[in-house]
Amino acid sequence: MFVTQLKSFFWVARLGSITQAARQLALSQPTVTTQIRALEEHYGVELFHRQGGRLSITDAGLRLLPQVEQLLLQTIQLESALRHSGDASQGQLRIGATAPYYVLDIVKRYQRRFERVEVAIVGGNSRQMVQALVDYQVDLATSSHLEGDPRLLRVELGQDPLALLVHRSHRLAQRTMVQASDLVHDTLILRERGSMTRQLTEQMLAAAGLAPRHIMEIASREAIREAVIRDMGISVFARHEASAHPDIVVLPFAGPVPRLPEYLYCLRERRQARLIAGFLEEAVPGGVLPDQM
Repeated sequence: MFVTQLKSFFWVARLGSITQAARQLALSQPTVTTQIRALEEHYGVELFHRQGGRLSITDAGLRLLPQVEQLLLQTIQLESALRHSGDASQGQLRIGATAPYYVLDIVKRYQRRFERVEVAIVGGNSRQMVQALVDYQVDLATSSHLEGDPRLLRVELGQDPLALLVHRSHRLAQRTMVQASDLVHDTLILRERGSMTRQLTEQMLAAAGLAPRHIMEIASREAIREAVIRDMGISVFARHEASAHPDIVVLPFAGPVPRLPEYLYCLRERRQARLIAGFLEEAVPGGVLPDQM
């Protein structure tokens, strides 16, 4: 219970919001509030100032925060070590994936080899997945960003050109290919900021001196796809992420087009952990890992 209360304190302090902390911890907002109040009442310390529904961390909270962060990190590391010890044929492997399309084939090969290992896949954008990896919330992560963090090892899984998704009744649906200029006349549905697909789309438009007439932001690839199915706008996807649907037409861009890379990352210090090492071997043809990674 004590560690659970510290987690609530840490994430509220870090995110500045009970709502966001509850989402991060997969808890209800009242639960997070109750845990923080219980911690304060038990030790007779005020961790947050509460003013008109707003929270601000106190001096006492600020002094405790680095120690709490270190303790939680050690707890996560210990939990990870326990999961990766013991019987080499079983355990749990957690993967953070920006999109499942590259990683699912690797998971399929991996599960043939490690039949008793439980694989859990969580989703998010590139920045979120790398942060989850650094925070030991996942064991491996995919990202479209080329990270320079020396703590990380990297394998390139592939690259994919951008393509346009439109409804089958859309005026562009009969084209064989499209131009960047075709994006500015309709509602352009984009991922949240931090998404590499959004970044490349905005760069493509900026390079052509174009600005979309109207933007709708949706923080989920699947929800964007559903919005296109309902003819609520058009969107840009990496080509292999644009799964088939009778109401969707996928159109390539003419000329040079940005390509979305996908990398697999793990923490360098954990490269030899048995379940992580096994996954890396399945991810790289021949099982030979490059020195660069």
